[in-house]
Amino acid sequence: MRHILGWLGAAGLLLGLTGCRATENKEAPMNRSETQSTVTTIEDQDWKAREDAPRLREIYFASGCFWGVESYFSQIPGVQAVTAGYANGTVENPTYAQVCTGTTGYAETVHVVYNPDLVSLKDLTEHFFQIIDPLAENRQGNDVGDQYRSGIYYTDTGDLEVLQAVFDAEQARHTSPVRTELLPLRCYFLAEEYHQDYLEKNPGGYCHVDFSSLADFRQKVDSSDYTRPSDRELRALLTDEQYRVTQQNATERPFTGAYDQLFEPGIYVDVATGEPLFLSTDKFDSGCGWPSFSKPIDRQVVVESEDTSYGMNRTEVRSRVGDSHLGHVFNDGPAALGGLRYCINSASLRFIPYDDMEKEGYGDLKSLVAEAAGKS
Repeated sequence: MRHILGWLGAAGLLLGLTGCRATENKEAPMNRSETQSTVTTIEDQDWKAREDAPRLREIYFASGCFWGVESYFSQIPGVQAVTAGYANGTVENPTYAQVCTGTTGYAETVHVVYNPDLVSLKDLTEHFFQIIDPLAENRQGNDVGDQYRSGIYYTDTGDLEVLQAVFDAEQARHTSPVRTELLPLRCYFLAEEYHQDYLEKNPGGYCHVDFSSLADFRQKVDSSDYTRPSDRELRALLTDEQYRVTQQNATERPFTGAYDQLFEPGIYVDVATGEPLFLSTDKFDSGCGWPSFSKPIDRQVVVESEDTSYGMNRTEVRSRVGDSHLGHVFNDGPAALGGLRYCINSASLRFIPYDDMEKEGYGDLKSLVAEAAGKS
């Protein structure tokens, strides 16, 4: 995790004199990106003391009233912490009453700390757009005012490519301009304690957020539906190459696998157990010589571990139920797809065409590929 800049010294003096509006350009368009500004003030950094902090990342979402937004993101697997606060305004230590006047420049915002091994920035941002009206300016739900504007504020310029790709995809869905901000975080102050976990404390409290899209994060594949065959059964079931790859951690030669250049609609399952692993809609041509996927069908169907063999430091990917060696995952995938590249041996997979999914027992997963495949 890259550390946030500008905590002490001159930054503190600057804030004392001018507030965190020192770098604000009020006339800038809503949907824009700009060079990272020094973050002059920020609260809610206790998570950096966690033992797993080096693996965690952060992003800030403004989506109208923060009560429901905090609750929504806190329910996503892989999100480690969420707080409610005020971002990118003009005064030091604002109160809720001040922010509600609409004169401070602050947006009600939630700070999301997440584990990118469990949930991607792309997934989080796409779901952010599912709970807002991106065409509304200074308004979400029943709330009106610039404190209820929508925006995404980042602390790491390395995240900008992913964020911009999601923004561009969202804009392509509309004929009117998206009014959501995309800006560096300049300042963030925690909201009062009674705002934290508000809906948990007040189950009947006001909420403008539709929680139905959280279903996307529920487990899609039940491990109890699949079993690992005995070694004797595997030797009879698999070809020599499939056995070497899945059971002995071998790697097929590049550009020789059956699925390297296959892009038909369907799903890819573990050749040893039949457990679904990848969707054709998440497959892309990386040019590396092995099938490449941006993500698994369900984060839980693959298991990652450190691999230091052959003098390299890589992350191995194995199937959950079968413990089959699949390949490796790298951080050089297309940013628009989340930045990951699951580099998988064809010998570890069995492809099931979309039209055969029902008779093969995977009919419940057809909807996951139907839209992109142009099927009904």
